[in-house]
Formats: sequence, structure tokens, C-alpha cells
Amino acid sequence: MNPKTCAQQIATDLRKLGILPGSTVLVHSSLKALGPVPGGIETVIRGLLEAIGPAGTIVMPALSWALRPPEVFDVGLTPSNVGAVPEYFRTRAGTRRSLHPTHSVCAVGARASELLDGHGLDSTPCGRNSPFRKIAETDGAIVMLGCGLGPNTTMHAIEEYVEPPYLFGPDVTFTITDEKGATHQKPYRTHGFNGFAQRYERVAELASASFLSRGHVLEAETFVLDAPLLKEAVLQKLRDDPYFFVEAEVGKE
Repeated sequence: MNPKTCAQQIATDLRKLGILPGSTVLVHSSLKALGPVPGGIETVIRGLLEAIGPAGTIVMPALSWALRPPEVFDVGLTPSNVGAVPEYFRTRAGTRRSLHPTHSVCAVGARASELLDGHGLDSTPCGRNSPFRKIAETDGAIVMLGCGLGPNTTMHAIEEYVEPPYLFGPDVTFTITDEKGATHQKPYRTHGFNGFAQRYERVAELASASFLSRGHVLEAETFVLDAPLLKEAVLQKLRDDPYFFVEAEVGKE
């Protein structure tokens, strides 16, 4: 299989899971899980683009939560720490990145400006201007491409509606350099989790898990979640049981 054929297969597999032309797709990924990919990450990106067409939008996390002051978050230079595919996507021509020191997002496509603009106004990781929250409030699919259901950052955005007791940690002041090269400082309320481990794979246990479909893209087990329906189901569960999506870490209280 050559790169073009592989990209077409990725697009075909995604369409079987409901990713159609015009879709807004937030992608979490494991390159290794896909198996051999001729052309590497560029083939993966081309397959995603082919699936959504020119009217669609691809979004990927560009998280840099490992950043600690006095390090400067530079929207154009600071690498992400969530894997090879999103880091490649971040540096790919035409990709834009939102302005946030720990939970930025990259996007390309029809809705990129709508989703990214204004993120710099937030003072929490996934506040009301976060692309994660915007997708959950409007329209979009979350694609967990070979990485299971655990690393789903949209869950943080949903948690921020409810603010369960474990969620927030200390305030931290970050130094930020924006797209124009201007630098400023801003305090942020961080996520702490305070002795709890995330168990976001438990979304599959919800009675209303009709928001979830499962299949394969190449060799990767892939989950697709309808973001607005996920939001409603998770909010209902969090209001019933604020600790459902976490568990206490061994040896911690």
C-alpha cells in the first residue's frame, strides 16, 4: 500500500464510523497503534483531511501541561507533550494554535478561527472559551484513534461545568508570548486532581452511551464520541456522583 492508498483507507475507515464531509473532528491518537503507515504521520493527516473534506475541521490537542514557570509559553515555539501526531500537526503549514499555556489546541479547516479565537481570555485549563468546550457545546466528534478512551481532554472541559472537589489545584502565573511576539504574564487556576487518578474510560459504562461508536482505523481500535451528547451524559453522571470518573490513588488521600 502506498501513501495515497493508505490515506484513502484511513478516510474510508473513519467514514464507516460516522466521520462525514464537513465534520469537526477532535483527534487524540497513537501512531504506533495504526500499524505500518507508508508516508508516516503526513499520511495520517491526509487521511483525516480526506475524510472531512474542505468544509470540515481537524482539531488536535497541543497540551503543554509540563510547562512550569519561569519557562515561557510561546504559541509558535513551545512543543506539545501529547505524542508524535499532534506535535507534527502543530508544526505543519497552515495549522493554527490557540493561546493557552497548558491546554492549547491546534486546528485547520473551516471552523479553525471560530474554535481557537478567544482562548487567551480563559484563566482555567478548559474554560468557556476553550475549543474543547466550544466543540461540546456546538457540534463535533471526538476521535480516539488507537489510544483508548482514557486521554479525552474534553472530559476536563465538562468537569469545569460542575467543578468536582478534586479538580482544581494551585494558581500559577505564566509568561506567554502570542502570535505577534508580544509577551505578557497571566495567573491561571490549574487542575490538580489532589490524589485522584482519571478514569475517563468509564464513559463506556454510562447507560446513555449511544454517543459512542467503536471500530478500527487501519490496525487501531478507534472510538468516536458525539461531543454534545457526551457532554450531556457526563454532566448528568457528575451531578449524581462527582467522583465517578476518578479513583483514589494508592497511598494517597
